[in-house]
Amino acid sequence: MVTGAASGIGAACATALRTAGATLTLLDLPGLQLEAHAATLDAQVLPVDLADDNAVSRLRLEADILVNSAGLQRVASVNQLPLDVFRRMQAVMVTAPFALAQCVLPSMYAKGWGRLIHISSIHGRRASALKSAYVAAKHGLEGLSKVLAVESGPHGVTSNCIAPGYVRTPLVTGQIADQAQALGLDEESVIAEVMLARSSIKRLLEPEEVADAVLYLCSDAAAFVTGTSLALDGGWTAQ
Repeated sequence: MVTGAASGIGAACATALRTAGATLTLLDLPGLQLEAHAATLDAQVLPVDLADDNAVSRLRLEADILVNSAGLQRVASVNQLPLDVFRRMQAVMVTAPFALAQCVLPSMYAKGWGRLIHISSIHGRRASALKSAYVAAKHGLEGLSKVLAVESGPHGVTSNCIAPGYVRTPLVTGQIADQAQALGLDEESVIAEVMLARSSIKRLLEPEEVADAVLYLCSDAAAFVTGTSLALDGGWTAQ
C-alpha cells in the first residue's frame, strides 16, 4: 500500500514495487492522475483525502508493506503561515501514517512479517527557515517510526524512515518558485544557493533512487534494519 501514489516519490515507489512483484493498493487524492497511474500498474485505487480523519479511520485494509509517501509543502514564515495549513500538513504527514499503521498492523502481526516505510526528509533531521509545518511534521514522522519499530519488532515487523534531500518532484518544483519569491532570488539561484548549498553532491535526487531504497528496506537483506532513518542527502548531514 502506497500513499501519495499519483506522482513524485509515491508513484516511483509504486512502480518499483509492482516491478518487484507486489500487488498494489494506491492512495491519493481523487483525480485522473491517480486513476491513470493505477491503470498502468494494475493496482487497486483508494481515492482519499488523508487530512480527513473520518475518511482515514473508515479504511479497512490489509497489507504486507505500507509506504507512507503522501506529503505537501507550504513555504512561509511562521507569522505568515495559516494555522489551518499547519494542521493539514500534520494530518497528512503524521496523523495519517499513524492511522494507517493501526489499520495494517493486525494483519502484519498475524503473518509475522511486515514493512512500514515512511518517506521522511532531511528536514526530519534539520531545520530550514520558512518550513515550520513541514519540519515539524517530518520530525514527528521520524519519532513515530521509532516507536513503531520498538513495538512491532517482536512481531516480525520493521519500521524505518527514508530521509531524502531535495528530490526532483512536483512538490520540490513548487518550492523553487515559492522560495524565489520569498527570498528575492531567481529560480536557478534557489537551486544552487539554497537547495544544494549544503549537499556535496550537486544535483537533485531522482524519485527512482528513493524507490530503490524502499525496495532495499523490503528485502531480506534489511530484515535486521528497524527504527532507523536512511539518509539520501548527498552528504548534507555529514557537515
